[in-house]
Amino acid sequence: MAIPEVKHLPVARDVVAPDGSDVRILLGLAGGGMAHFELGPNQVSKAVTHRTVEEIWYFLSGRGRMWRKREGEASIVDVYPGICLTIPLGTHFQFRSFGHEPLSAIGVTMPPWPGEGEAVFVTGEWEPTVP
Repeated sequence: MAIPEVKHLPVARDVVAPDGSDVRILLGLAGGGMAHFELGPNQVSKAVTHRTVEEIWYFLSGRGRMWRKREGEASIVDVYPGICLTIPLGTHFQFRSFGHEPLSAIGVTMPPWPGEGEAVFVTGEWEPTVP
């Protein structure tokens, strides 16, 4: 049985995600994990898909767009505070921020993020601007 935990959002990023966004790791349990993602102002992430995890994202600040493609069907959705979306297994996705404020979201991965090699780079909708 897991011991109940409490954690504040870290001030500095813990890692850079394969897509180029800053990640602040929050908490996790056997079935999933939670992290805070942030993409700088006017930045475009790298497009990726995951090998084993699916995700739910809830946007906290900023404005932008999320491109998702699954089984040949692609869509682009505007993202801003209050929008929640899913990234089912096998979905290709990419996101971008607009304006002067970073785009930030809380993401839940199910199962927990397994580590390096989980994300696979794919061709996205936009040219990435992150290193």
